[in-house]
Amino acid sequence: MDDDAPSAPPAAKPSQVPSWITLGFALGALFVMALPRPRELARPAAPAPAPALRPAPAPQLTTIEAVFEQWQQYAVWSGETTQVAMWNSVTQGYSDCYEVLRVGDNLYFRSIPALTRPILTHGVVPESPLQFTESAAARQQWLGDVRQENWRQFSQGVHDSLAPARATPAVPVPAVAPPAAEPPPGVAKPDNPK
Repeated sequence: MDDDAPSAPPAAKPSQVPSWITLGFALGALFVMALPRPRELARPAAPAPAPALRPAPAPQLTTIEAVFEQWQQYAVWSGETTQVAMWNSVTQGYSDCYEVLRVGDNLYFRSIPALTRPILTHGVVPESPLQFTESAAARQQWLGDVRQENWRQFSQGVHDSLAPARATPAVPVPAVAPPAAEPPPGVAKPDNPK
């Protein structure tokens, strides 16, 4: 054999890419197997049950009609309307608000979200299940009357304190002649000349 003969080409080296892919696939499979199973996952704690809050039942118009019938003498009418707030035992406040329309002898009730007139603070029984309102003009009139009465009482008090002290009148003593002096015993009484 000839030394000059061309030598066989070196054998081609196989590519290493498939082996890296195989290694990555094997590691990925091991990682997935190491993950916790769905039944092993910690379930989130159930939230604590909220206190049973029930919305306040919608007030019945028959209720306000019956209550207003008993307390209507305290209503302050502005024209033919007034507003009232009824006590609600669920909310512990005057939260049920109504506008009342008076047409002749009939009363019509309409629920409203809130009172729009000033609340009546004078002349109402404290135990009333209704809060009554008055018009702004009626409120101003009442406040003016209160201020005027307070001023009258104040000025009367100032006038009384500035007035001179009055002397107490002397008690009249009935006019009685003094008794005649009796002479000492043994002395003769003088004769009364006439």
